[in-house]
Amino acid sequence: MRQKKLFIAILAAMLLSVPVIVLGIKSSDAQEQSQARKAKSLEVSFDYQRQAGPGSNQYAVWIENDKGDVVKTLFVTSYTTKGRTRPGEEPMRGYVKRPACVPTWVKSSKAAEQTDQQLDAFTGATPQADGTQTVTWDFTDQAGKAVPKGTYKVFVEATLIFDSDIIYSGTFSTKDKAGDIVLTSTLTKEDEAHKNMVTNVKAVLK
Repeated sequence: MRQKKLFIAILAAMLLSVPVIVLGIKSSDAQEQSQARKAKSLEVSFDYQRQAGPGSNQYAVWIENDKGDVVKTLFVTSYTTKGRTRPGEEPMRGYVKRPACVPTWVKSSKAAEQTDQQLDAFTGATPQADGTQTVTWDFTDQAGKAVPKGTYKVFVEATLIFDSDIIYSGTFSTKDKAGDIVLTSTLTKEDEAHKNMVTNVKAVLK
């Protein structure tokens, strides 16, 4: 009789442990699925160090489609689009006064064809202090409409000083899973004194 009761107790304990094991498996599967989920946004970040003197501290971040058309500018510094008007001077956009100011973005975005109001939509103040700068793309175009599924390219351009310009870029798909995008960089001219204006550039699908 005692053996029968002991057997029943052991069997009951085993049955009670089954749901725990199953739940553990389901929890593990959920974690894996979460890690492998399709991305819903793109986060671009970099470390910024403000430089002394004119002709520096300007940058732009934008997205192009597989045809090379700009679908959205995420950010551009204010001097680039607004310039700096002194007493007695006519208003002039920064890239007009200084053609070396993020020239790739100016050309790709067709900035000259955009109105001041259009440029204002993505223009922001030039950072006055060092720190990490972050912008996010939610897979929409400049009008806020969802972009077609497909391949896109992210760009970060920084004018380090006058004609010393660096561009980081990376290709990805809206179908990609969450994770880092591999970026490459191109520098037009070495400038040791201003090379740390933009560093540690990252683009992460989330």
